[in-house]
This record gives sequence, C-alpha cells and structure tokens, in this order.
Amino acid sequence: MRFEGFHGRAGFGEKPALVVVDVNRGFTDPASPLVCDLDDCVAAIARLLEAFRSAELPVIFTTVCYDDFGRRAATVFVEKIPALLVLEPGSPWVEIDPRIAPAEGEPVLSKYFASAFFGTTLATLLASAGCDTVVATGASTSGCVRATALDALQHGYRVVVPREAVGDRSADAHEANLYDLDTKYADVVSVEDVLAELAVAQP
Repeated sequence: MRFEGFHGRAGFGEKPALVVVDVNRGFTDPASPLVCDLDDCVAAIARLLEAFRSAELPVIFTTVCYDDFGRRAATVFVEKIPALLVLEPGSPWVEIDPRIAPAEGEPVLSKYFASAFFGTTLATLLASAGCDTVVATGASTSGCVRATALDALQHGYRVVVPREAVGDRSADAHEANLYDLDTKYADVVSVEDVLAELAVAQP
C-alpha cells in the first residue's frame, strides 16, 4: 500500500559513504548468542565494498563493544538484552566478519547503542570527507540500521538503504522496517541500483 505524499525519492548526492553497521562476528557467527542470519547480507555488502573501494569513496564500519564504561553507560540497554555482554574488548565477537574485513585505513567505530552516530565520531568523519549521502548497510534492519538511517537524515544526509545488504532476525520486522524507512526516511533500493549509481558517477 502506498499513501499519497509519501515514498518520495531523495536520490544520491555527489559523494556517498558506505556505512557497514555491526556486521561483527557476534552477530554473524552461529556460536554467538546474538547470531542473526546474515549470510546473504554479507555477500551483498561485499559487492558494495568492492565498488566503493574502486571508486575511492569512504567506507566506515561499526561494531558493538562494552568495556567497563560502556557497561555503565548502557546499563538499561544491557538489562534489556543481557547477551550484549559477550561483546567485550578482546573478544572475537567484536571483530568485523572476516568475509568483509576492513581494508587498511578504513575506520571501525565502537559503539554502545543502536545508532552509529550516537557517541561516535561518525558525523565528524562524514563531514571531513565531504559526504552528502549515507548508504546504510548491516544489521539489524529494525534496530541499528534503522536508528542509523534516522540519525543520518536528521544530520542532513541523503539516506540510501540497499535492501539485500541489511538483515534482521525477524523477516516480518525486516520487511516492515524497510517499508517504513522507504516511506519516510530513506530510499530503499536494490544493490544493483547502488552499483549503477556508482558506475554513472565514475569519470
């Protein structure tokens, strides 16, 4: 169902950045209590990484990690999701999935809460790189990706969410949040659409 006055298109700006939200092993490894089925999502992100790197566009990763300060700062969040405590410094669970390992020079921002903007240097990195568009990928669609997309919009960025490059534990939550994002906050497009935009933008 579509409503008149919604589902507009903001499109791409002149300089997009790829933000890979929380595709760390704590969310991709079946042995983790936080696992989410992200195999297809990881494969899609790998395609986008190749294209962004080829175009020499910014790539920024986030992970979730709770040191002593983080545990105190995020007390209520951890009480809501106690399994988050496995994401501690030095744990393999906080490492980015090796299938999409960061390249040299690509920052990995550690965060305590849902949005990749909250309590991190993401806004500074995007501004210093002259970016005007955030391509938000990762997990989960209904949680950290959604929170990051909303904050990106509120920071003045065009927001693009490639549907194959985000994932969730719940198929219903995934689809409902993609619909809601596309209705009001972001352009939900295919990975192929993003790749095509990057190809057109190349000199």
